[in-house]
Amino acid sequence: MTTNGDAGSAPFLVAASLSGAADADWARAAAPHVDAAVLGGIALDPSSRAAARDLVDRGRSEFLPEDPLAWIDGQLDRLSDAPVRPGVHVRSATVEPVGEAAMRCAERDAVCEINAHCRQPELRAVGCGESLLRDPGRLAEYVAAAAEAGATTSVKVRAEVPGVDLVAVADAVAEAGADWLHVDAMDSEAVVGELTADADAGPRTDDEAARADLTVIANNGVRGRETVAEYAAHGADAVSVGRPTERPAELARVAEAVRAWRDGELSVGEWAGRPGASP
Repeated sequence: MTTNGDAGSAPFLVAASLSGAADADWARAAAPHVDAAVLGGIALDPSSRAAARDLVDRGRSEFLPEDPLAWIDGQLDRLSDAPVRPGVHVRSATVEPVGEAAMRCAERDAVCEINAHCRQPELRAVGCGESLLRDPGRLAEYVAAAAEAGATTSVKVRAEVPGVDLVAVADAVAEAGADWLHVDAMDSEAVVGELTADADAGPRTDDEAARADLTVIANNGVRGRETVAEYAAHGADAVSVGRPTERPAELARVAEAVRAWRDGELSVGEWAGRPGASP
């Protein structure tokens, strides 16, 4: 299964990056079930790499190759014949390396995904991850650098960050050229509906019009038909899974639910019919 990931395409399934685990071998193992696989995350610049080393020191698994750009080249080249669209999830405290990574992605029709998601204090302290949600202007610069390099550009974001207007963030990254918005809903699934609410509306501002063209990928708690139906009811274009990529039976169950969604066999009522549920 493959997808170009354009807004308006059929629903699809993404294998979301897992720190220190999501490499080419991981993507090949998931390929029979998913449409796209995002490798990484990979820290690109000195500050983000120092933060990643600190994470390793406290027991977290991270990719820390000597040359992160060469790692991207090598991993993507290993997937050149795989039946899955690859992507690379990148972290950086500075803009320039994002553009360089995106160029490598563009050369291989891979997605470049910008991390505005990680909440580890080491990453936030150097201006990576979740801290970018509080600085949408800087995040937009990252997006523009990736988009100008010619890569399909994804931004992974997190809900439930105090003081962050996620709709405003979505507007900013869409205007800067993002193609995908990968949303960790953090048990606030309705946030997906807020991000997609204007997709079928009438007259819109320029920012709203740009956001309507985003492919919104819902992440968090996707485990089967009911959760896929829930995100579909909120207007998602696709869903993603992280840990289930390492659990074959669970991944197959989600893949079957997405196939049913794509083929028009998945009813929103499978979720909305539950007591207390509302799309």
